[in-house]
Amino acid sequence: MGTATPTGPAGRGRLRYATEPLRSLVEGGALAASLPLLRLAPRGEPHPVLVLPGLLASDRSTAPLRGWLRRLGYPVVGWDLGRNRGPTRAVVDGLPRLVDRLATEHGGPVSLVGWSLGGIFARKLAVRAPGQVRQVVTLGSPFAVPEGSDDRSVGTQVYRRYARLHAAERVQPDADAARRPLPVPSTSVYSREDGIVDWRACLQQAGPTSENVAVRGSHLGLGHNPAALWVVADRLAQPVGRWRPFRPPNRLGIGALFPTPDEPGRPG
Repeated sequence: MGTATPTGPAGRGRLRYATEPLRSLVEGGALAASLPLLRLAPRGEPHPVLVLPGLLASDRSTAPLRGWLRRLGYPVVGWDLGRNRGPTRAVVDGLPRLVDRLATEHGGPVSLVGWSLGGIFARKLAVRAPGQVRQVVTLGSPFAVPEGSDDRSVGTQVYRRYARLHAAERVQPDADAARRPLPVPSTSVYSREDGIVDWRACLQQAGPTSENVAVRGSHLGLGHNPAALWVVADRLAQPVGRWRPFRPPNRLGIGALFPTPDEPGRPG
């Protein structure tokens, strides 16, 4: 086999990774420019929302997302478990208790929004206690990477460095099982330009209450990506029992934030 050239799949992957910080900054600027449009985002019934950060991130990373959701009228909280170093004992024990407390305090199920590894935790929580979870929205979460695979994405390599801190529970025991629809409505937001995780590992089986939604942008910018924020708002606005698949809006140019349905997927 020949060595991949800089313009081949491996070269594109290295370029995406190297440009992640810059692209995230650009998306931050795009967010500021898009605020007038984002004010038109759907608003739904106020209900508790828990936002979970990605690997090596803390609640500080999700502050813009949580602040925006709060302005939309949702009682939203972070996980308050410090920096996300994977499924440590504090996380494995603390997250179910947190969801239980929020559901009890608000008298109803909680919507979970998880970024990257936080989304993997969100999906596990939905399987564990579907009665306490209203829906799950993940942002760039590679939930379909099997444990022990040869995946060489940056995110997977960093995750494995912290394996010594992890509790006995495995996060991803089976990729095929991980792709199956959850017992609650679920939306997986992903980007083919993701330079941290393999976007193909972010795809779940589509079904009556499960979907995958593509946006343009970086992995590090998903928490302030205008298109991703619109998707989150639209999903949270779905009435209980009347969930419908996401459709990009076609008014005021907002649809331009999303790839067209027939846009071919670029190889990783």
